[in-house]
Amino acid sequence: MTHDHDVVLRPTEAQTEAALNPPPGRNGGDLVVETLQGLGATTVFGLPGQHALGMFDALRRSSLSYVGLRVENNTGFAADAYGRITGEVAPLLLSTGPGALTSLAALQEAAAGSSPVLAIGSQIPVAGLGGGRHGYLHELRDQQASFRDVVKSVHTVRTASQIPSAIAAAWESALTAPHGPVWVEIPQDVLLAETTLPVVTAMDATPDEVVPRPELTAVAADLLIHAERPAIIAGGGVVRSDASGKLLALAELVNAPVVTTFGGKGAFPWEHPLSLQSWLEDRYTTDFLEDADVLLVVGSGLGELSSNYHTFKPRGRVIQIEADAGKLESNHPALGIHADARLALSALLETIDGPREDPSAPERVRTVLAKVKERIAAQELTLEQQVLASVREALPDAAPSFWDMTILAYWAWSAFDARRPNTMHSAQGAGGLGYGFPAALGAAAADPTKPVLAVSGDGGAMYSIAELASAKQHDLPVTWLIVDDGGYGILREYMSDAFGEPTATELSRPDFVALAESFGVPGVRTTPEALKDDLAKALAEPGPSVVVLPAVLRMFEPTHL
Repeated sequence: MTHDHDVVLRPTEAQTEAALNPPPGRNGGDLVVETLQGLGATTVFGLPGQHALGMFDALRRSSLSYVGLRVENNTGFAADAYGRITGEVAPLLLSTGPGALTSLAALQEAAAGSSPVLAIGSQIPVAGLGGGRHGYLHELRDQQASFRDVVKSVHTVRTASQIPSAIAAAWESALTAPHGPVWVEIPQDVLLAETTLPVVTAMDATPDEVVPRPELTAVAADLLIHAERPAIIAGGGVVRSDASGKLLALAELVNAPVVTTFGGKGAFPWEHPLSLQSWLEDRYTTDFLEDADVLLVVGSGLGELSSNYHTFKPRGRVIQIEADAGKLESNHPALGIHADARLALSALLETIDGPREDPSAPERVRTVLAKVKERIAAQELTLEQQVLASVREALPDAAPSFWDMTILAYWAWSAFDARRPNTMHSAQGAGGLGYGFPAALGAAAADPTKPVLAVSGDGGAMYSIAELASAKQHDLPVTWLIVDDGGYGILREYMSDAFGEPTATELSRPDFVALAESFGVPGVRTTPEALKDDLAKALAEPGPSVVVLPAVLRMFEPTHL
């Protein structure tokens, strides 16, 4: 008796001939790039280092496109954005020790934002592994231990024959819902040693789908169709799983108002009659969600920002759909459904016998939004709203934007209409500085046909200045808006409120326009009145550009009480 897979496993004559006569001059680095190509990669990010040179030399013999940045952490942010924009694995090549460790903050953001980054780092030679102290350059006692708390999975290689399988396993892990970063490390001598192994061809690393259990779908569907005041919180998982269309269909089927988390921006149409938008740092929104008798949470763990700083206390039944099993019921008791958001929403749509009629839902949404608008209007924040509106008007609807941890980004979390799914991204997952500009470069590498906007404050911008050289070298269409307020503006505000005066928040900074021009990148200094036109002009021009807005913005007063 034969099985279908027996045929698949049997090599063809051509495959056998190629396997028995591999080309000369290949090493472990070639196995790395061949495996990446076999898995479907087209672009890799990285920064070379002494131990990793075997991988970088092999790039020369491959069809992979290489995008190099100037700091490993920024390179990781670029790979993160590439993964978010494409939904594909973003390979990131790093060197041992300092190079690897410098990427950790970026990998933490990729983990928090569920971005499939495949980090492949070199290691000291095999003879030095095992916890001793051999005095190798870049040596760490246990390098993978530094990554284990950050990434989804760790994969260690000690021989050339292990390279394809380790990378394929890591690739599958990165793409299994929830997406996330993974770590592979390969010793220097394994990368450099000549190999007679056959050329790696197509690899299969298809992740298993995280499917909802049907009995849980049945209970969730029953709760929603019989609810009196249902509501939905849509998180980043909706965006990552490309489930925005399913979310819209379900919300309309059961007439449930929808609020998107900051990570879920764009998951639901901003101006839809059922859209509560993203005003999560507002007590009116929190009160509305607490009053829901059935609350469906999709693709969110209801963490600090999504729960109005843990003041949110739901009174009704909560249904939580989450691909990360560790987040299920981690903050609130719920009917926990471990599943990919798209598959779970599809199952609910197939199960619910609808529609659920509720003509009052749009009016209740309008009432909440009117109260929010009135509260913000009372705080006299005209400048801030003008600046954010100018950015929205200047940015094409389909153009992605990447926001650093800065006051304008905090405004954008609540008040910016992303207009399209998967177009607005920020560092709110892990909250590190320096994300905006290098991430925008990664997005531009993923799709150079669209302009990309990066937004930073002057403090965060200084983390990324070196990448002006990368932007110019790769001629990437990224416009960098730097809001220059003379320091760490949000920390200045926090400290003034908490302690009466700020400490360590004021910064000396360069002339950003002159600095950009020294890299060969055009720059312009703008005003709030000219921002829309200056930004639109910069976005319309090919290649990188910098727009500097000197302005001190204030944060709106959040309400947790």
